[in-house]
Amino acid sequence: MELLIEYMAKGFMTMLLISMPCVLVAAAVGLVVGILQAVTQVQEQTIAAAPKIIGVFLTIIILGVFYIKILTQYITEGVYMAFNIIPKMETYVLPADYYYHSRPFASEMKDAINPSSNKVKDIMQNPGKIPWVDRQEKSKYTPAYQGANPRPNLIETNKILGR
Repeated sequence: MELLIEYMAKGFMTMLLISMPCVLVAAAVGLVVGILQAVTQVQEQTIAAAPKIIGVFLTIIILGVFYIKILTQYITEGVYMAFNIIPKMETYVLPADYYYHSRPFASEMKDAINPSSNKVKDIMQNPGKIPWVDRQEKSKYTPAYQGANPRPNLIETNKILGR
């Protein structure tokens, strides 16, 4: 758990490292423009916005490569942790065959159409006609038809068997 907290702290430091120069440039430009406005007694608030935008834009252009390097390093470290370090920690990982022996979401993954019902047969016999929905059936919940798992086709079977 401390590994993830440490990585989150690095994320906050990366965020500060990237945003701080832009914020400082905007504050410095705002201070200079404010002093110039006080000296000239021009109290127009829209005058300060354009130099700030230009200053922040130039900061992003000048330091953009540095920002990309920092973000690339941070993401590379995160991917390395996600695929190499955390899977080897037994406290965070389920066994590889967890879903082979159990079906944890089987009760939620039920289909509402039962193929043996008359509605499906009626729809198949009359294609193009939209069936009217019965209001009582619409609000009623019926469990799904539990059929066998489908078999792989010939191409999939050959791939499985290595032919």
